[in-house]
Amino acid sequence: MRNVYLDNNATTQVAPEVVEAMMPFLTEFWGNPSSMHWFGGQVARHVEEARARVAALFNVSPSEIVFTGCGTESDNAAIRGAADALGPQARIVTTRVEHPAVLAPCRRLKEMGYAVTELGVDASGQLDLAALRKELRNGPCVVSVMWANNETGVVFPMEEIAAMVKRAGGLLHTDAVQAAGKLPLDLSTIPVDMLSFSGHKLHAPKGVGGLFIRRQTKWTPWLLGGHQENGRRAGTENVPYIVALGVACEQARLHMAEDARRMAALRDKLEQGLLASCPDARVNGDPVHRLPNTSNISFQYIEGEAILYHLSDMGVAASSGSACTSGSLEPSHVIRAMGVPFTAAHGSIRFSLSRYTTDEDIGHVLKNMPPIVEKLRALSPFVG
Repeated sequence: MRNVYLDNNATTQVAPEVVEAMMPFLTEFWGNPSSMHWFGGQVARHVEEARARVAALFNVSPSEIVFTGCGTESDNAAIRGAADALGPQARIVTTRVEHPAVLAPCRRLKEMGYAVTELGVDASGQLDLAALRKELRNGPCVVSVMWANNETGVVFPMEEIAAMVKRAGGLLHTDAVQAAGKLPLDLSTIPVDMLSFSGHKLHAPKGVGGLFIRRQTKWTPWLLGGHQENGRRAGTENVPYIVALGVACEQARLHMAEDARRMAALRDKLEQGLLASCPDARVNGDPVHRLPNTSNISFQYIEGEAILYHLSDMGVAASSGSACTSGSLEPSHVIRAMGVPFTAAHGSIRFSLSRYTTDEDIGHVLKNMPPIVEKLRALSPFVG
């Protein structure tokens, strides 16, 4: 049986060149980069080389990159650090379709007494910019808005959002975990203050991420202890994974345009084939402003979990939304925020591709999906 992996927004295959680059730092160059002696010093140089590679992906200074353990840590550090720096009078503005790594810390701040606003989206998953503009009139605030949605692939107009926030004197954080490596994110022209990203979404290992913090941004370190990362994130540096992240970011920068073109073509083939062969199916999200690798499709009158089980039996790995909320029988908070009808919301499936996805992979899904939908529809209490 053919195995097809279409859950790349949950995690990606580690690229072979990334594995090769990190191995010497597990076996030969295992010194602590914070040590003063030569053995640690030679490792520290490689950490800084990786920092420069990461910075090049975003066109920023290496000194503005902080290595973290994952995207979730980066999101929490950005939001809590900004709130701490501005004090309890700070207002927090975010959206209803954010990843739980943003929504959870924002809601915790609300419990602590901070004023927190969650903005809505329209039926295509796009942010209500008028509501954001209105909220910004109430004075400076910390705004956390994702660059691209992890479930639908919808891309927010970050250049316009950043300009609005800056005019209002606000502080802007963006969760770019899904966008980094798939879209050109030039922070030399887009005035984002903080940006979170994660290694395992762009072919590096799990366990490493990063946070861009623009110079002179009001922010308080969240993880305290040692002097690492110029005092911005305490803890011994995870050198093999930092080196891996540097190589992964360099590969993404060099091959982004080609990878995006290939993935978008395969995504479109998948969507067109499924819409043609599966009645009562719909694509969720903005059809134009979206990631090249992501497709969220609702199959009405059937449960998404049942679809996923049957797909898994056919060797296909997909998901019903964020891996962080898997196991829940409730429709995704993103799909609910978009107002997707109840009969379709429960049957929403996310297919997410990578540079390693092939035409044969898509053909395998197109062959096996229609019989699965037909079988489950025949058992559905909502049909006929």
